Amino acid sequence: MTAQAQSPGAVGLPRPETDVAVVGGGPVGVFLAVLLAQAGVSVQVVEQRLERSAHSRAIGIHPPSLEALAGAGVAGKITGEGVQVRRGEARSSGRYVAALDFAAASERFPYVLTLPQLRTEAILEARLKELDSHALVRGVRVTQLHDDGGRVRISGVRTGVPGHSGAPGPSEDLELSARIVVAADGARSGVRRLLGTPCRTRALRDSYLMGDFADGTPDGSTAVLYLESGGIVESFPLPDGIRRWVAHTGQLLTGATAADLAAMVKERTGVSPDPASNTMLSAFAVRTGLVRDLVRGRTVLIGDAAHEVSPIGGQGMNLGWLDAAALAPIIAASVDGHDVGASLAAYERQRRRAARVASAQARLNMALGRPLDPALLAARNAGLARVLRSPAAGNLVARRFTMQ
Repeated sequence: MTAQAQSPGAVGLPRPETDVAVVGGGPVGVFLAVLLAQAGVSVQVVEQRLERSAHSRAIGIHPPSLEALAGAGVAGKITGEGVQVRRGEARSSGRYVAALDFAAASERFPYVLTLPQLRTEAILEARLKELDSHALVRGVRVTQLHDDGGRVRISGVRTGVPGHSGAPGPSEDLELSARIVVAADGARSGVRRLLGTPCRTRALRDSYLMGDFADGTPDGSTAVLYLESGGIVESFPLPDGIRRWVAHTGQLLTGATAADLAAMVKERTGVSPDPASNTMLSAFAVRTGLVRDLVRGRTVLIGDAAHEVSPIGGQGMNLGWLDAAALAPIIAASVDGHDVGASLAAYERQRRRAARVASAQARLNMALGRPLDPALLAARNAGLARVLRSPAAGNLVARRFTMQ
């Protein structure tokens, strides 16, 4: 393996040679880099964005991911800052329907943790910096890949990095050579496009409006699903007295305001979030996708670059972390000179299967949240309550919900 300290590289520039190049410096790419650096593998992460996005996106961290994050040395920090959601409730028309207890989900982590993605990324990035202060380089856009069977040559452009005056500096062409490239650059992956790897995507008919508000409810650390005839409203606690509200909408409401979402929540649930306290607002539609080949030569696609699932249920980021946890030991073995062809083939089968399961679970979650005639909704809720009164059924649903 290549020693981390041998080639620190110029400030703001990637090292010209590395064992593994990770394209994408989001939570999945940086997590993989942490695992590889811990194993003594030389790793270089290149990220197009100059700064982490301040927009709050994924918030839910499931028990299998917390186990994986513990292996990266960050679970303690993350669990210390997040909210431990140990119980979820379903309500409808102001009445209790059923509850889920997450105690059976995991002995070590009997909860779903909520923490804004921005903070999760910062913790992972700090851990990577502890291991290798030059591992992550921002402002790099990958433009070409060439796999000669032994190494992959990456061509890119370094753009927009501020100079001594603070103004953006000129663009620079750069070259990077790696034994293995991992694409963790999101659902619209540039690496996937350069490889020409087909990805079958499908737009679903569901759309949502979500926002973060000061938590004026008495629900504390409980997650609440309001099963209403006009469409589901989901409510999740966040640190610092914030609660996220997500409402199913009949169409994509790109021009909606915080007051619009607050009014929608009040109409369906009776709860009145304060629009003046809103700190994040986002309207989104839902797509699903799965690439044909997760492994192409010496390049592997992980996370949203490999599979896109609905955000409903909070599985996307978690699925990417589990990709990385399964891939890291295979890469380390390959760098050590072992033949990992069979392991990679098994990895691809297992991760494709996991993506399909996650996508099916997300589709079920969305189906439960669509508008429904009040009489049919009441009948469905009664059936749901009967099922969840059984401890065995409740534990099974809780484990499914938490990706067990």
